[in-house]
Amino acid sequence: MATPRKSAVFRERAELLDFLLEVSRVTSETLDLDKLLESVASIVKTVIPYDLLAILLYNEATQGLRIRYAIGHRDEVVRSLTIPLHEGITGVAAGSRTAVLVDDVRTDPRYLNALDAVRSELAVPMIARGKLVGVIDMQSTRVKAYGEHDRAMLRLIAARVATSIDNARLYRRLDRQNRTMRTLAHLSQEFSSILDLDELLGKIAATIRALINYDAFSIFLVDQDKRVLRHRFSVRYDQRVKLDNIPLGKGITGAAAESREPVRVADTGQDPRYIASHADIRSELAVPLIMQDRVVGVLDVESDRFGYFTEDHQRTLSLLAPQIASSVENARLYEEIAHRERAMEQDLKAARKLQHVLQPREAPELRGLETALRARPAREISGDVYDFFDHGDDYAVIVFGDISGKGAAAALYGALVSGVLRTLAPRRRSPAVLMQSLNETLLERKVDAQYATLLVALWEPRTRMLTMCNAGAEPPLIYRDGKLIEPQPEGVPIGLLEAREYEVVEFQTRIGDTVLLYSDGVEDQLNAKGEDYSRARVQKLLLKRGSQSPKCIAGAIFADLDAWRDDTPITDDQSVVVMRVC
Repeated sequence: MATPRKSAVFRERAELLDFLLEVSRVTSETLDLDKLLESVASIVKTVIPYDLLAILLYNEATQGLRIRYAIGHRDEVVRSLTIPLHEGITGVAAGSRTAVLVDDVRTDPRYLNALDAVRSELAVPMIARGKLVGVIDMQSTRVKAYGEHDRAMLRLIAARVATSIDNARLYRRLDRQNRTMRTLAHLSQEFSSILDLDELLGKIAATIRALINYDAFSIFLVDQDKRVLRHRFSVRYDQRVKLDNIPLGKGITGAAAESREPVRVADTGQDPRYIASHADIRSELAVPLIMQDRVVGVLDVESDRFGYFTEDHQRTLSLLAPQIASSVENARLYEEIAHRERAMEQDLKAARKLQHVLQPREAPELRGLETALRARPAREISGDVYDFFDHGDDYAVIVFGDISGKGAAAALYGALVSGVLRTLAPRRRSPAVLMQSLNETLLERKVDAQYATLLVALWEPRTRMLTMCNAGAEPPLIYRDGKLIEPQPEGVPIGLLEAREYEVVEFQTRIGDTVLLYSDGVEDQLNAKGEDYSRARVQKLLLKRGSQSPKCIAGAIFADLDAWRDDTPITDDQSVVVMRVC
């Protein structure tokens, strides 16, 4: 057995003062708590021998001592031991704020067994600014290993290192708070930019794990209709898990939602509210997520250690909770909107298929005319209206127009117009009478803020006469022998005003004439500079291509439109009908 070391004895008062000054100097050189405690242990070792050493720090929130630095103690003791005030020799020293010396721990009922071989113990409290900082605890395997000299010496050391340890703890706390605040500011921006709910919750879980080393993390969202906390996201030991929904007011998470306050439980086994979800969970912290005075959910963290979650943890999550609540609610609303949009998208696709049935996909063969049709919607379905009513050798009625607005509302109104036209057109040869009857019928079924611009043309193949009636639509362009002719039929859009009479314009065509009808979505198409495609560009293109086939002209118009707009979205529904007299 090694010869026991003896405590250092200072022969002169000056030597003791020099030593104490050195203690003060060494311990004031750093604010790093780990380095400081290591230095304290080394200083003590130079003057008082020990087999086991523990520096325990006091936590006001838990009213207990936790080992912060140790030599010789088992790891499980260091990790899990919490000593309340007035319990054990260290607890008595802390509670009484006096040094406690025990010559033989086997005869002292206050002793908490750390190692069977321990025989004597010396515990000295550290006091700074009238506040308990912690305890320096020394243990030896020899009976009466420490005397009054050692007690006095350790008290002197404790008095000088207490302030430095307290300052280091304060610095660490402030540094952690500053880092937390910087992190929270960064996270607020990061969270608000994520609209995918699953991605957001995964990011929140990972971020909080970097701040608080939890063993389990969950987010529950409030379902007010069913009065439950609906499980939305959970990880346990880094693995995604599925949990049951929890009734509002039940369990620790339910209590947090109901009270609208954080609930921190040091020992879940002693709390009757705890709903056991995993056998090894020992402590839990639940924080309500509140947005605009409404609880939208609960954030819950769990640990397999007793009393793991601190007041600082609670404060951190409470600071982060409003931003999490806002981001989660935004992502949830976005998810709901996306779901509705997907449902709407399916409806629009169905409407698009129906519109294909209701409207001709290709221009029909009409006697005396070679025709071409091209159309595309700005959205899923179009608000443009076009149809052909062929009466063989006698005549044909050509209808071309545009419904106010875009999308589903315009398409539905367009379907109404088309349906009414199919009913009226076979019994009315005159474009003016057909237009007037259509206007009256639409006014009987008036829809607020909806109307239509429409051109109705009567084609008589025997005479090659084109009789037109216009209700606010783009007037036609006619190409003849390298020149443009622009008839100007005019009128008020249908579906707006009652008792309207419509005038007609007759135009005698010739073989080779090309008639162009187009919706306002063509000339209104914007480019990247915000400029309109314009009627002038339509005229220029028709002058250049007017002698070509109707199909080539229609294709050229759309190709030129696409070159003009480049990456700019389609501004409005675009439809073109080209007719060559033959």
